[in-house]
Amino acid sequence: MPIDNIYTEIVAEHSRSAHNRRHVENPTTVLRGVNPSCGDDITLELREKNGIIEDAAFTGDGCAISQASTSMMIDLIKGKPVKEAMQMADLFLAMIKGNVTDEAQLEELEDAMALQGISHMPARVKCAVLAWRTLEDACGHTPKE
Repeated sequence: MPIDNIYTEIVAEHSRSAHNRRHVENPTTVLRGVNPSCGDDITLELREKNGIIEDAAFTGDGCAISQASTSMMIDLIKGKPVKEAMQMADLFLAMIKGNVTDEAQLEELEDAMALQGISHMPARVKCAVLAWRTLEDACGHTPKE
């Protein structure tokens, strides 16, 4: 199976999966992210304790890319220190901008690497980054540019 088909299947699986679509019990942060250009609308819920993201989930609707990106992000950040989650957000955004292309560096993003090709589809970039920007806002993070 060609690598593009594998990446497409990863995105499809995450967009359909319900494992991260729920409410977090006793969230410490709840933040809505909206992409008005295409109607993506998510609410990210986090429970953080002692600098660790203990739990994360989301609710909302949107295109397959926004939903898959959100699910992938949550899989990556759950159980991680906030600082590490923010480093992953910086790396993801750098990948989407085309600033980081080295696969060895991007392996840290696991399934989210499947969205690397979005950088060549300007109309879909906002869909892919919505959750990551919402996470940065939720954690009070200033992104690296």
